[in-house]
Amino acid sequence: MTTATPEFDAIVRAAVRDANVPTLLMVLVQLTGDLTWLDEPYRPARGRGLSENDSGGLPPHIQDEIRSAAADAICAWHAGAPVALPHPDDELLTRMLSVAIGEPVPDEYGAMIADDMAALGGDPQWLRDIPAAPTGFSALVIGAGISGMLAAHDLRKAGVEVTVLERGEQIGGTWWHNRYPGCGVDVPSHLYSFAAIGSDWPYYYATRDELHDYLRQVGREWDIAAVTRLRTEVTAASWDDEAQLWRVSIVNPDGSTEELTSNILVSAVGAFGKPKLPTIPGMETFTGQTVHTALWSEDFDVAGKRVAVIGNGASAMQIVPAVAPTVESLTVFQRSAHWVAPFEKFRVPVPDPVRFLLREVPLYRSWYRQRLAWVLNDTLYSALQIDPAWPHQDRSINAANDGHRRFFTRYIEAELDGRDDLIGKVVPSYPPFGKRILLDNGWYRTLRRDNVELVTEAITEITPTGVRTAAGAEYEVDVIVYATGFDVVNFLSSLELTGRSGKTLRELWGDDDANAYLGTTVPDFPNLFCLYGPNTQAGHGGSLIYYLECQMRYTMSLLRQMFARGATSVQVREAVAERYNDAVDEAHAHMIWSHPGFDTYYRNSKGRVLVANPWRVVDWWRMTREADPAEYEFTRARVAEGV
Repeated sequence: MTTATPEFDAIVRAAVRDANVPTLLMVLVQLTGDLTWLDEPYRPARGRGLSENDSGGLPPHIQDEIRSAAADAICAWHAGAPVALPHPDDELLTRMLSVAIGEPVPDEYGAMIADDMAALGGDPQWLRDIPAAPTGFSALVIGAGISGMLAAHDLRKAGVEVTVLERGEQIGGTWWHNRYPGCGVDVPSHLYSFAAIGSDWPYYYATRDELHDYLRQVGREWDIAAVTRLRTEVTAASWDDEAQLWRVSIVNPDGSTEELTSNILVSAVGAFGKPKLPTIPGMETFTGQTVHTALWSEDFDVAGKRVAVIGNGASAMQIVPAVAPTVESLTVFQRSAHWVAPFEKFRVPVPDPVRFLLREVPLYRSWYRQRLAWVLNDTLYSALQIDPAWPHQDRSINAANDGHRRFFTRYIEAELDGRDDLIGKVVPSYPPFGKRILLDNGWYRTLRRDNVELVTEAITEITPTGVRTAAGAEYEVDVIVYATGFDVVNFLSSLELTGRSGKTLRELWGDDDANAYLGTTVPDFPNLFCLYGPNTQAGHGGSLIYYLECQMRYTMSLLRQMFARGATSVQVREAVAERYNDAVDEAHAHMIWSHPGFDTYYRNSKGRVLVANPWRVVDWWRMTREADPAEYEFTRARVAEGV
């Protein structure tokens, strides 16, 4: 039994004064088993927008009562008192989350909440139930970013012999390669993390450096370095049906080539690995310095220089406020405006006492994460459905979406009060959420600076000394920064994959029309598992890492069934994949990303949405919870088995 200490008690009582009251309330219920805390007068009110609603909208004296009782319960738990409700049932979990959020949570979410809270314990049942892989069963994982690290960890838990092939100099993927000023994530740190490994996050929203430090922490805990070959590039892979193996061609750090083999191949190359440059006449003639945000080196310095930033998406919104105070002048070239939301916790530090609770009280971390997940996951989903009867389709897609438009517009007007010239340029004409909503990290305040100019005329030419627009204006600059994003729609474009029939993946997909069953498996490509594949990005909210964890769980379920059958390969049935992708397209036809009033990297050249996921998070969790063997062909020694 743990011994109570005055020091711990004092820290807890100080910590609860800064803690999130609705989260404390759930900790209190679970530690004590007293369900009266779920009733009036303790029920929090619904927070506004993305607010974490730290006070719960409760009167100060009620807040104080909850804080005091929670401190007592936490101190008693630390002293050895058992948790009264260690595993609330699904019904109680949905009731508890409903109270914590201040709005009804449907019963169907109970099982998902329970599943996630179990995963937060670090050793979920589904991972413990995986039978050991056959002796010598091997996997090659391409990429050592978030998805590659996750794949390596889960596969090794099942006894698979794993080798991770990473072209970069370190693990971390996107968060290793991208290092431009202001780089960070727009999902709360405590949600943008693996369920099994939390972190003592210093800020509510992490910067690139903080995220990379976290991934290095994960790498150490999972011993990823032991199975990773760095500075190693995969150029091609082909399925050998006779041997029931993947043959993978690589280029080693010294330039030599090698062929590796494995039973399964996991693509963890991600979607943000190939920078996309615009096609502008004269780009090669510019005599100053040029850089794409994804290729920014640590010693690249723009201080005191005249800088042009081409693009105004997520990377531009981060880099512009970061460098504006140090440059001589900054000209931002905007092709289209973006909707931007208030960012109340931008660079707000997590108070030390709250960091203590998140670090030392697992139930506080669990419930804090559940509240974040609900606010950022499916609450927005219904507002992204096109209402065909809505009369204002040019500006919004339904009444709720029109309300969002009014809210965001008011915010922009308040931030740019007195600058009608800028307001006219930055308020988008298309419906909110058509493109990923950006968070205001000082963007509008930066646009008001004397040394910053926003240009909306189209660029016609890059000259040796700068940029020329369609209006005939010329802007002389020393540096051009291309904040033009990534070639997201060309999945797996960095290598040539050849399937069972001898056809390449590029032949099947074309240049930019990728599709996969649950974004994970592809007909004619046995034992290939794609993480962060087509239609797996969290379009309407939530954490990409959670989507990846669902995919990896599905992959492990499929391998479990493969091992149980003594099969050597597994391949999704073509008709199953076709039906699924037809369903994806049909769902997207009724959603915001199919609206014709804007361009988005979510769509390919044909207008098909192939990046965003069209399902609610709870639907995605249910779809990927367990693979259906009837949807697959299992093969052993080239003889298909009936299932």
